[in-house]
Amino acid sequence: MVHVTTDRLHTILARAAGATIAVLGDIMLDRYFWGAVHRISPEAPVPVVDVDNETFHLGGAANVAANILGLHANPVLFGVIGDDASGRTIKQLAQTAGLDASGLIVSPARPTTVKTRIIGNNQQLLRLDRETREDVDPDVINSVISGLNAIDKLHAIVLEDYDKGFLSDSLIVAVIALAKEKGIPVFVDPKRHALNAYRGVFLYKPNRKEASDILGRPLTTADAVVEAGRELQAILQCPNVLITLGPAGMMLFEERGVVSSVPTRARSVADVSGAGDTAIATLATCIAGGATVQEAATLANTAAGVVVGEPGIVSITKETLLEAVHDDALRSVERQ
Repeated sequence: MVHVTTDRLHTILARAAGATIAVLGDIMLDRYFWGAVHRISPEAPVPVVDVDNETFHLGGAANVAANILGLHANPVLFGVIGDDASGRTIKQLAQTAGLDASGLIVSPARPTTVKTRIIGNNQQLLRLDRETREDVDPDVINSVISGLNAIDKLHAIVLEDYDKGFLSDSLIVAVIALAKEKGIPVFVDPKRHALNAYRGVFLYKPNRKEASDILGRPLTTADAVVEAGRELQAILQCPNVLITLGPAGMMLFEERGVVSSVPTRARSVADVSGAGDTAIATLATCIAGGATVQEAATLANTAAGVVVGEPGIVSITKETLLEAVHDDALRSVERQ
């Protein structure tokens, strides 16, 4: 895999600054209760968390948009929220962050997706989910396509699929058709098992479990991962597949049979929540800035390694990514 210098990263991010990237997908509110554990409940063998703080963060596709904004590109967020307090909180958080949330659609028929995490002594003890997975109304497709057509110049489209109902097959096919017509690269962070709708995208990024579930077999060896990546490329007619492998890094499959391994960057892992969001956001932003796919994958791996070192949902920023690349260069020199 290629090495990216800080000078090269400066160039990539400078070119990406202000690039418009549409983010379509399942939007959720990440709610955290933070506290300390000093005892076990007398009512059941569970820890008692003395809550010190409660925080709210943009999750899912909204977190992807926040990461893109942190890298100084210009995300436009499309998705569905409920007509409820959680939906209003998402709108407020997006406004405070400076996100363009003009593509948000309020649906009184469905609740806003909320993930509530209980953190005790900086460790996640429990997660509570409130959601519906039903497909959104068909007229949402027309609204989204109209919104995309209204954008003067789109540099990339990210489809952030958490399988919560926003990205229906019909919407995916319509978006990819629009992207092909306008020459816009489409990046996919998948959850669903169906592949047909995603045929022809620029880059498809499953993790090991998602790729295993999609193909219906375990991917426990490097050879199995290589076989899976090539099979996904063939099925999707997709030039680039990037399989993330957790502590083992990533494996990138490009055109003409080029396969590259990206070693892990994380020095410590506090919370893996949002790492995939950071990776796909970094990929799209760096490609918009003129990076090669190998450069973008290397930087996505570095960015994901940064955010997993902090508890809770943390977005990458231009400054933290530059610092991480600089630190990696110093470590490389020290090893020589």
